[in-house]
Amino acid sequence: MIKISPFILLFSFLLIISCNDKEKSQQLTDRENKLLEKEKEFAKKESEYQSLIKMRDSIFAQKDSIQIMKWPTEISGLWSGKVICTESNCSDYVVGDQRIDNWEFDSDSTQLFTKIINNNNLVRLYTAKLDQQEIKLNYKTDSTAKKNVEMNVILNEITPNKIRGTRSITVDKNCLAKFSVELTRPSK
Repeated sequence: MIKISPFILLFSFLLIISCNDKEKSQQLTDRENKLLEKEKEFAKKESEYQSLIKMRDSIFAQKDSIQIMKWPTEISGLWSGKVICTESNCSDYVVGDQRIDNWEFDSDSTQLFTKIINNNNLVRLYTAKLDQQEIKLNYKTDSTAKKNVEMNVILNEITPNKIRGTRSITVDKNCLAKFSVELTRPSK
């Protein structure tokens, strides 16, 4: 039989324990790193949750101050519109030209708007404001349009069956056309 010295035996035992400790130490380090990552993710989610709570509370605090935009019943709905050109330095618009469209005064929960409809097709959508007894409508092309067009309508003669005012159209800031506008309630 081979005789193993106790010193070699002790050294081998310590070597095995040492290697085993390194593996366990690495496993423990890996677990700690994963736990730190999970804690960071949880802290981020907790922060997002607190932000959402604050936003919810601010919305509930403002709930009473939020005003739902609606047209008055005497204006809301469908009108028959007649627009006549009264003044123009544009080649597209000639004095005396007239157009007949349907105008619909509508709203969603956040804004007032007016739709211009011709042959059941939406022609234009104006943003709208109602000040005292005056209606202001605005339409502007976006930056990608070939022509820069801005249309403003002021309707300041409002009665139960008729609304009158003016419309001005500016094209590329060098062309201006003005129109008279008369809206009547269609017969039912």
